[in-house]
Amino acid sequence: MLTHYLNYISLERGLSDNTRQAYDHDVRLFLDYLADEGLRPEKVNLDHLHRFAWQLHDMGIAPRSVARVLSGVRSFYHFLLVDGYIEADPTELLESPKIGKHLPEVLSAEEIAALEATMDLSLPEERRDHCIVELLYSCGLRVSELCALTLSDLYLEEGFIRVTGKGSKQRLVPIADTTIQELHRWFNDRADITPKPGEEDYVFLSHRRRSHLSRITVFHNIKVYASRAGITKNISPHTFRHSFATHLLEGGANLRAIQAMLGHESIATTEIYTHIDRQYLREQILTHFPRA
Repeated sequence: MLTHYLNYISLERGLSDNTRQAYDHDVRLFLDYLADEGLRPEKVNLDHLHRFAWQLHDMGIAPRSVARVLSGVRSFYHFLLVDGYIEADPTELLESPKIGKHLPEVLSAEEIAALEATMDLSLPEERRDHCIVELLYSCGLRVSELCALTLSDLYLEEGFIRVTGKGSKQRLVPIADTTIQELHRWFNDRADITPKPGEEDYVFLSHRRRSHLSRITVFHNIKVYASRAGITKNISPHTFRHSFATHLLEGGANLRAIQAMLGHESIATTEIYTHIDRQYLREQILTHFPRA
């Protein structure tokens, strides 16, 4: 049943490998709970689902993570209904925990410059990482999108890159001239690496492994540079994406345009940045307005 479900979300819904792995993990968590309770998935009712949600809460799992797990369970039962395993969907009335709006951490342009200034540009790995930070910030990429970026995705003469986001959906994102120059400098170093078979088309390669960079490597390196720069904020590669959107909005960019560049399916996801922008405006008023 689980195998059929995973094939369904991969082949028929076209979800990415990362999303498939997340759903696989969440549904297995649910199935383990059912096994402990001596229940079959087809026999589950709303009361069983509520008890499962309470158990997640009792385990100390954060509301946002509980909501994600329950989303995976809903997806699983939608498949069971569509495929004829069950006649009614027990998750229809299942509510997720209320999640307050979380304002993501954002770096100022000065903090990004300070982080980049800590990189030793005499080292090819750090020249590569300088290019990575430029690309994350100037194009608003997810780290998974950056790691999956290929040479055939680059349309540098036209000033765009093609990005494959969640659900394998593709979008075109403008790329700044300064970032294009960074890429060309990285290509000079990249030419010294002989990629492993199958890795030839990836933009960013590991000098040691000769294969494309992993998300973990990028995450670790960003933490190292932030520490060097004395940045105490809890940042990750995703912080540059938040900073990209926030700085665009502060500069007067249209929210729909930001939605398109970030690859958000719903404008509601992009609207979180309006809260950051209002906070910024309030700070500006309090700082500069005579009657603040």
